[in-house]
Amino acid sequence: MKVKIKRIDKSLPLPEYHTPGAVAFDLYSRIDMTILPQAIEKMPTNIIVAIPSGYVLEIKDRSSAMQKKGLLCTVGYIDQDYCGDEDEILLQVYNITNNPVKIEKGERVGQAVFIKIDTAEWEETDKMADKSRGGFGTTG
Repeated sequence: MKVKIKRIDKSLPLPEYHTPGAVAFDLYSRIDMTILPQAIEKMPTNIIVAIPSGYVLEIKDRSSAMQKKGLLCTVGYIDQDYCGDEDEILLQVYNITNNPVKIEKGERVGQAVFIKIDTAEWEETDKMADKSRGGFGTTG
């Protein structure tokens, strides 16, 4: 799949899939930044992506972000129409630690994956056909 991408800082690499079986590519920090304890910041990822029709780009933290840095990232969905010349993808990160966390320019903190999607056409009903199965934790 060919995807148009714009890098803001060309000294940073294009996103890469780091293994032949990787489904997600890494997101780099465009800047040096410090995230204060229990603070939320938006990390600029240096890229603007034209999401292909029929897809969404899901962004989240790398699995090592929590262990190595104490950072949680909210999952984000980048829409197909978020691709203007200034629509840089931002990764929202939360520092769960009691210490400032430094992120260096070019550091890989997040990852992104293209997911095939569809949109719903709602068909409202007053009764669902299946029996209710319960809520959280009811399957075992």
